[in-house]
Amino acid sequence: MFFDVDGRGSDIFPTVYALWMVPELLPVFVLKGGEVSRFVIGGADLMFPGITVPPEGLPSFRAGEPWAVKVPGNSAPIAVGSTTMSSAEALKAGLRGKALRITHYYRDLLWESAEGHCVPNAGFFEDVVFEDPSLLQASHDSDLTEAVGETSIDQHNNPKGDGPEESLDVNEFQPDSNPALTMPNGNENDTAAEVTEGVADLNLRDTASANDPDDQQTLSTADVNSLLDKCLLQALHTTVKDKDLPLPGSTLWSNHVLPCRPSGITLDIKKSSYKKLSKWLQAKSTSGLISVKEDKHKKEVMLFSVNRKHADYSSFKPEKRQVEKSEQPSVQSANEIRSSKTLEVAEIYKPSVHVNSIFSSVGADTGKLFSASEATDIVFKYVEKENLVKPTNKSVVVLDVILCDALFKGAIKKGTTYPTEIHKKDLGSTFVSRMQPHHVVTRGNESVVCKGALKTIQLLTERRQGNKKVTKLSGMESFLIDAEALASELQKKFACSTTVAELPGKKGNEVLVQGGVIDDLARHLIDQYGVPKRYIEVLDKTKK
Repeated sequence: MFFDVDGRGSDIFPTVYALWMVPELLPVFVLKGGEVSRFVIGGADLMFPGITVPPEGLPSFRAGEPWAVKVPGNSAPIAVGSTTMSSAEALKAGLRGKALRITHYYRDLLWESAEGHCVPNAGFFEDVVFEDPSLLQASHDSDLTEAVGETSIDQHNNPKGDGPEESLDVNEFQPDSNPALTMPNGNENDTAAEVTEGVADLNLRDTASANDPDDQQTLSTADVNSLLDKCLLQALHTTVKDKDLPLPGSTLWSNHVLPCRPSGITLDIKKSSYKKLSKWLQAKSTSGLISVKEDKHKKEVMLFSVNRKHADYSSFKPEKRQVEKSEQPSVQSANEIRSSKTLEVAEIYKPSVHVNSIFSSVGADTGKLFSASEATDIVFKYVEKENLVKPTNKSVVVLDVILCDALFKGAIKKGTTYPTEIHKKDLGSTFVSRMQPHHVVTRGNESVVCKGALKTIQLLTERRQGNKKVTKLSGMESFLIDAEALASELQKKFACSTTVAELPGKKGNEVLVQGGVIDDLARHLIDQYGVPKRYIEVLDKTKK
């Protein structure tokens, strides 16, 4: 239930298992959204920009105090750590920088060392935590953004429920109305002792309690299975688009399936015959409706494709209703906003001394820039003009002196015989390869033409200072992306620290992002900036 950070008894923290049983054991920072939890679970420290600040401001706290971390709409903490500065220092810094040094989090080695690997509710996925679905329909839900700083414990003596043994129910512990209480003053040993004593005074339960039957309808296992299939089909028809694939299973569930459930119904995968999201998706994949594959590194099932010709999909008639947008952020609307920032990338070519004679022969301007197809048309126009197609084999072009020099002069090793003919299918690519590569990048009204082939954006994740991950990004300037603006944007999006530095001995900058966010960063560049996937080079050095 508790662990000692340094083995000297000076820094004792409760585990997430203890906090799931007693969620109000420590004061709490609430994240700005469930997506931010990916980075905390990924091992990054908590930054102030990722914290929800209530209207009355943050409560007072001292440096070195133990605090927990929660997701809005979910009363079960996901991590624990110690504050890096006092509240006064945080205000002076403009609520920037590192807020909490994370010492333990959901799915780390300490969590995995426990038997059962249980989770407190259906909002906990393999690499992200969202709202607790059982709380979304409760009429007495309070705004959990006001929960920053809660430490008081409201003890209830509720009867035991009949929930599954692998799930801990944290819903019976309701937060106190006072969000501004802080840990008592004293040295670190006193703090640890008082935390330990607080647990001894509480009645804890090891099994989940059933939801109040007055608050929701009771569904049988078969009903839940049927409802799952209906919600999935509704989502596949209305919100899941092929251009958004591949899609993490947790995102499919939280942003697409859950919003499609009927009003007043709580959809809990644990109450189905599948018990786990991954097993349900695998079953749907086996039936041929969808195609899924497990990401071995993230240990999460990914949705790769939808069989829109499947009998279940074709026979299903989606309901014409407003999808519940108040409960989950709309991925579709976000993508529509991102698509407004379109990026066009084109590879173009300038005639070189090797091919100038061909262009001049057909009256083409050697000072212009040509696309690959336009350049190919030029060389075939020359072939037609000089009647170079082989009479006995129309798929072969006979090389005259001018065309042979254009294609091979300087490229053939000394002593090697020059070819006398070339296949039509190879003529265009060979001709283009003898030209000077350029590229043009257009974003909105801004367009830039540069010499050379377009360089890729480089993404690199590596470990520093033990288990800390950092992600480096370079080459963004080629796609008209400002490094400083991008760093500021990523700091807010990923709730982590970012820095910009000049690349040594090179032109351009490098953006350094704290945390292993390489996959999310690549997806952000594609969705937000329209960078084609083929121009993003990813290297994760943390994977074995």
